[in-house]
Amino acid sequence: MEVRRSGDRYPGGEPNAGIESFHAFSFGPHYDPDNLRFGSILACNEERLAPGAGFDEHPHSHTEIVTWVVSGRLTHRDSTGHESVVAPGDVQRLSAGGGVRHVERNDGPDPLVFVQMWLAPVEPGGDPVYEVVHGIADSTPYDVPEAGSLLHVRRLGPRERAAVPDAAQVYVHVVRGEVVLGGAELGAGDSVRIAGESDLEAVASGPAELLLWEMAAR
Repeated sequence: MEVRRSGDRYPGGEPNAGIESFHAFSFGPHYDPDNLRFGSILACNEERLAPGAGFDEHPHSHTEIVTWVVSGRLTHRDSTGHESVVAPGDVQRLSAGGGVRHVERNDGPDPLVFVQMWLAPVEPGGDPVYEVVHGIADSTPYDVPEAGSLLHVRRLGPRERAAVPDAAQVYVHVVRGEVVLGGAELGAGDSVRIAGESDLEAVASGPAELLLWEMAAR
């Protein structure tokens, strides 16, 4: 188990334009050769967009991009013609395939906070794919077979427990609240990288929300 604290994330974005970003892995000008990826995970970015702010059209390729909205609403448009508004509780995935361009904006009146995770595909290329699962349930893992990974969402009440999947590698991100996992006390924005462990569980101190990536050996 390796714990990474929220305060250790690399700051980025354009604060003057209403964009604040916090990166768990090397990203853009923030390069750390010892922190390029974990398993399939290439990036785990916390993004904060003020009303009216956003990312203008930009390209992606050979990446599985999964987005979880914490608060507010995210407007998405891409070059394949998809346009949607993603709300808290929805899982959005853009499989970039051989190449796609998209726009992400906060067109609403309230601040927008979302967590965006980039995963490396097992095989690069292919056609872009887009989907949104509205109101995903805790008991329904979200499968990203292109990256050999499963996303588990866990919303816990005080003293409730969530089992950590027994897998080759697991990445845990605390969205909100406080939990204890393997003896480590974790708060919002903290993450844990787990390899070769089993029979772990997270115990919530109060209301909490977790994202857990279960990854097969690569």
